[in-house]
Amino acid sequence: MSSTKDHLYYLRQALELARESPPRPTNFRVGAVIISNPLSEGASPTILATGYTLELPGNTHAEQCAIAKLAIEHGISETQLHTILPQEMNATLYSTLEPCGRRLSGNLSCVHRIIATRNKTPGISRPKDTGSEGGIRKVIFGAKEPSTFVGESESCRMMDEAGIEWEYVEGLQDKILQVAKEGHPAVHTSGTNVDDMDDAERRRQEQIPRNSKKRMMEVPPP
Repeated sequence: MSSTKDHLYYLRQALELARESPPRPTNFRVGAVIISNPLSEGASPTILATGYTLELPGNTHAEQCAIAKLAIEHGISETQLHTILPQEMNATLYSTLEPCGRRLSGNLSCVHRIIATRNKTPGISRPKDTGSEGGIRKVIFGAKEPSTFVGESESCRMMDEAGIEWEYVEGLQDKILQVAKEGHPAVHTSGTNVDDMDDAERRRQEQIPRNSKKRMMEVPPP
């Protein structure tokens, strides 16, 4: 399975999961789906685990939740997932947003967690994958990670170095970012729009001292 139509099918499921995440100014609302996508002819994909931002206790990300839930289901650690995700399963992770490569909290990033499922040491670059390993083998996302929290993302470079295939599938990015940023402060780029102010804000604006020279300019001629 590799068509854009198929990818969008799972990205839409991930987007519905993202809507379950509570809006917060310090998080992106993200959804994630892990599937088995067997390489053998005639085999059908199967959903293995799902997750969304803040689904599990703590400041948890969507990919983190999906990976953790899959490990819990099988009674193993996340670094042992390669034992139940062999190469022939071709495990693929769909995420509405590009997985994070760094976290301000100091917690392990989602890219590091994905790499760890391959029985690799997170943070250590490796040669390109030779096709002999299990774990999550491919990551597909529907929008690039905004630079809101950690600046320019290096996630794709990190996945390249770890031998994890990734693909950015366009078509849902506007909806994904709208959902992801819900709960964030509104950004005004052209000053305050008086039509958008409530009565309390309008009164506050009226009480702000104004430039005396501007006041003089506004005095009508006698």
